[in-house]
Parts: sequence; structure tokens; C-alpha cells
Amino acid sequence: MPEIDSKNPEHPLLPKVTAALATVNDPEIRRPITDLGMVERVDIDDAGAVFVGILLTTAGCPLKGPIQADVTNAVSAVAGVTGVEVNLGVMTEEQRAEMRRTLNGGRDPREIPFTRPDSPTRVILIASGKGGVGKSSVTVNLAMALAQAGHSVGVLDADIYGHSIPAMLGLADARPTSIGDDEESMILPVPTNGIQVLSIGMMKPERSQVVAWRGPILDRALTQLLADVHWGDPDFLIVDMPPGTGDVQISLGQKLPNAEVIVVTTPQAAAAEVAERAGTMASMMSQRVIGVVENMAYLEVECPHCQQPHRVELFGSGGGEQVAKALTERLGYPVSLLGQVPIDPTLRSGGDEGVPVMAEAPQNPSSVVLRGIANQVGGRKKSLAGVRLGLTPTGGR
Repeated sequence: MPEIDSKNPEHPLLPKVTAALATVNDPEIRRPITDLGMVERVDIDDAGAVFVGILLTTAGCPLKGPIQADVTNAVSAVAGVTGVEVNLGVMTEEQRAEMRRTLNGGRDPREIPFTRPDSPTRVILIASGKGGVGKSSVTVNLAMALAQAGHSVGVLDADIYGHSIPAMLGLADARPTSIGDDEESMILPVPTNGIQVLSIGMMKPERSQVVAWRGPILDRALTQLLADVHWGDPDFLIVDMPPGTGDVQISLGQKLPNAEVIVVTTPQAAAAEVAERAGTMASMMSQRVIGVVENMAYLEVECPHCQQPHRVELFGSGGGEQVAKALTERLGYPVSLLGQVPIDPTLRSGGDEGVPVMAEAPQNPSSVVLRGIANQVGGRKKSLAGVRLGLTPTGGR
């Protein structure tokens, strides 16, 4: 814990006040403000009135109100404290650099933490062969289902050109906080509904702005979204991939060789055939395909004659099973059909309104299926495919 300055370091209340401050977490970083060097000064007078100087990462910190309130409440609860005054200041660049070093654990800030052999995070790429199959809906609700099951979850919207994750989570106008303003600055993902979210769409000056990147610029942007963001070692990083088998898939295959892939398709044969290519592409990049999700599998309607529910297969049937079977044969290991998500008006409206079905209607048929998929994913062990173990072979006889 960084040393805290005080005019009266021998005051008997100081250790108790410092301990109370250690219970206050930064809302974005989710670490104690005392560990982050955010407590600049604590002064206590003879009557028990406490002055606390807090350093924010930026002057425009969007959560300075909650931080000030949390500090006031924590210190006010200490026996013997008669009053609390909290002053908010701003870190210098040197102090921000020290915070970045603390958050990086002394590692090179350009290192992608998920590639380390000791990383506890399972990276799950949600892929599809074509657009319009509901890949982003699956991403958002799978992430929320994992969070509801008690996992820490990050969501990265890597669909650079067609980013839709912010709007689907009600974050269309949200902006991430940046610690520092140089090339080594650190970005904090936006918290919502128990998950941490980041998208290139959150960094555009205007929502209507078009992203038109290729080659090296695109590759650098992906590196920044992975290496310069304080994800905090979540249990899962769920990545919404763009459809197809292009530049982003190749770049992320090189940057995240130990990632696992879920392929999303719809029931019709034409969509299934294209989805198989997404799974094949993942295998080419040494990533392991762990399953297939069939979205828009059926519509359940009540029969006007027998008043019983019946399934109507608007887009045909069998696409998910076809993809799972084809990939099993092609890749040489079992690829299962994780679930068939029905057509659900609440799933659609939730995406439009920024309230995912897992939050609005957790007992809906689509929510039940998605929760079952999350249970299967959460119950698997982390794949070692592509992981560099840091071992050096030696000669022998």
C-alpha cells in the first residue's frame, strides 16, 4: 500500500481511518483506493474531524460522485470520527504511470495478458460465417448468464466495422476512462450488469462515424483493445467477432492462439455451410472450437385448436447439428451442439432497448437455453491448445 501523507501521523484514529479507506474500491478498477495511490492525504484534528485528499485519474472522472460518497460513508462509520471532508484532486502523469505499473503487475504494458501461461482467463470467441445470425445477441446474453452464475466476465466487441454491443447493453453513449494521455495510457472498460465492456464504438467521437481501417491500423487497434485495457484477469473474456474469415480473425488468431471458439449459425442449410468455414478458420489459427449454437431455431406458438404450444421452424431445421457434425469430422475432435435458441420477441426487443433478455426476462425460453449454454461453457476446463508453456527442450539419449 502506498504511504499516505498526514500532518499528524501519530493520531490514534489514523490507523482506523486508513483501514476504513482500504474498504473503498474504485468503481471501475475494482481495487482498493489505498492500493492504487488514490489517497493522497489524511488529516485528523483533536476533535476527530477528518480531512481526506483523494486523487482521481482524470479531472472528468465520471464516477467521482460515488467515490466521494463511498469515502465519506466509510470514514464516517469509524468510531470517534466527528466529521468528514473529502477533497478531490487529480493525479499527475507520474502518479498515473505508477498506477499503470501497479495494475500491470510490473509487466510490459504492451503485453497481452491473456497469452501468459498463468493467465486465469478463458477467452471465448463468438464467431459466425455470415452476418444476421444473432451472434452479438448470443455474446451479450452468454456473458450475462456467466456473470449471473458468479463468474467475472469481460466483453470485447471486436466487430470493428459492425459494433453493436454498446447499444445492446444500453451503453451507446458511454465512454471508457483512460488513465494517462500518452501512448502508454491505460483504458478502463465500462461496467454494467456485472460485466466489463469495451468496444471501438465507445471511442468514436460520434455514433454515426464510420470505421474504415485496414491492415496495420486495424491490427494496432486490436492490440490496444487487448493489451492497453485493464481487464483485471476476469474468469472469462467473451469476444464478439465480426462475421466471416477476414483480417480480424487472422489478427486475433495470432494474438490469442489459446482462445476457444463458439460458432453461431441459424437452422437453414445455406447458413450452416457458411458457418462451417468460421470453425475451420479457427482451427487454422490453432484455436479450439468448443461448440455450436443454433440461433432462431424455432418459434413456439399456442395452437388455437388444442391450446398446446407447438414449434414452428420458420428457417428450417438441422443447421446446428449439421455444423457440429461437419466440424467434428473436419477437426478430428468432438464439437457439440451447445443449444438451440428459440425466436423470442423479448430477445429482439431487449437488444433494441439496451436491456438483454437475461436481465429483463431470465425465465423466458431463450434465457433458459442461453443459461444452459453458459453452464456448459462454465463447467469446462480451460483449453491448453496453443498455450506456450515456457518450456525449453533439452537433448537426451
